[in-house]
Amino acid sequence: MKKLFLILLATAGLLLAHHGLAAFDQTTKITVKGVITEFHFVNPHCVVEFDVKDEKGQIQKWKAEMSSPAHMKGWTATTLEPGNVITVSGWRAKSGAFYMWLTSLSSSNGVELKSFRAD
Repeated sequence: MKKLFLILLATAGLLLAHHGLAAFDQTTKITVKGVITEFHFVNPHCVVEFDVKDEKGQIQKWKAEMSSPAHMKGWTATTLEPGNVITVSGWRAKSGAFYMWLTSLSSSNGVELKSFRAD
């Protein structure tokens, strides 16, 4: 029984760590433009946070998830900096939240990326 408990304990994190793309509507891409507030260059996936003004001038707090740092060749924690304007395309969360899986990005500091892979 103790051995089974240890195996479950050791693998629980692995089971929860990868969620795939099931939470995103992969049938329709959206594109939004905003200003970076934070960039998280961390495992299991990098995330960029940015503010988008809607048609009424209200700020929407968006997050866009991308691949893990290991797949972001040439990138560092400072590749995307707060204050830079970005245009991002990707698959929006099925829940309608201001959250997406990023498929392409262009930034005012010259950074461009296409087709992020899903880990």
